[in-house]
Amino acid sequence: MSTRDLYVQDPGDPVWKVPASGAARFSWDYDDGRERLLALYQKGKDKQWDANLRIDWGLEVDPQDPLGTPDESMSLYGTKYWDKMTEKDRGDLRRHYTSWQFSQFLHGEQGAMVCAARIVESVPDLDAKFYSATQTMDEARHAEIYSRFLQEKIGMLYPVNDNLQALLSDTLRDSRWDMPYLGMQVLIEGLALAAFGMIRDTTTKPLPKQILAYVMQDEARHVAFGRMALRDYYKQLTDAELREREEFVIEGCYLMRDRLRGLEVLENFGVPHDEAAEFTENSEFLHLFRKLLFSRIVPCVKDIGLWGERLQRAYVDMGVFEMGDSSLDLLMAQDEELAEKLDAERFAAEEEARTAEVAAAIEQGAAG
Repeated sequence: MSTRDLYVQDPGDPVWKVPASGAARFSWDYDDGRERLLALYQKGKDKQWDANLRIDWGLEVDPQDPLGTPDESMSLYGTKYWDKMTEKDRGDLRRHYTSWQFSQFLHGEQGAMVCAARIVESVPDLDAKFYSATQTMDEARHAEIYSRFLQEKIGMLYPVNDNLQALLSDTLRDSRWDMPYLGMQVLIEGLALAAFGMIRDTTTKPLPKQILAYVMQDEARHVAFGRMALRDYYKQLTDAELREREEFVIEGCYLMRDRLRGLEVLENFGVPHDEAAEFTENSEFLHLFRKLLFSRIVPCVKDIGLWGERLQRAYVDMGVFEMGDSSLDLLMAQDEELAEKLDAERFAAEEEARTAEVAAAIEQGAAG
């Protein structure tokens, strides 16, 4: 079965062409570069991993309850539509929600791969090109993982959301070399990290927990890369140039906030668009989810030097202004620690099973 056959809705043309502008830049300066960025490049090389080996794909996933998250997390919960649903209907709804979320993760990761390759092409500094090359490989691995999870475990995909596609288009069409950094490393990656983290911390199922924890370990490096490169560059820009970047951030944040509603899922279950929008806007879980989604973006935007009055007002309007004081370094350290803890627990369990198997074989041999 082809991927196209698994789409809930027709994704349209199988190839999306985004006209790109801007220069490909070569650097003949092969000196040592910035120490912090080269250290991140070394870490990027050291931390490469194989999704076929590190993730336990033998773990079963129930398509009717892929994540084990509470019913309250679904916007239809408590409505007249929910009350009329059978248990099978509710299982189908869980499957569709998971498919929609992870499909957007998949499309976003492909976008990140293209943007990382674009940064290799357009960024003027060789040390940044080096690191972006490792990130391109990371993003390819993430797209591979989400694609496999959706196809083999869920059996269903959703097309790219309109708002995510719009942000990807704006990011890739801009000729300024720093815009793929800002659009992808700060906005889309920052949003993805928060979304991954919320599901990672609430799912009761081992396979999605593994996937999200290991992907987040990579993404922590990517956000750090964007912060380093843009913080240095934005110190050189004029106030007018900084305001242009802030306008891009404001528009992108509103786009992403609106992207998160998943109205496509509800409409597939016969809920009219206006009612679906009302249910999502009244969902307490969605309100919390939206707020947490900006926990990675707001402190990063502030850290790189984009903190003008209009941007601050936009974050007040979104109810996320206070997140500017969050410790991004602490969040990233926790992401790395959780992935390493999962590895340690898994390897300990495998070692214990091997030890028990050997002991049983010895005992059987002695009895014989």
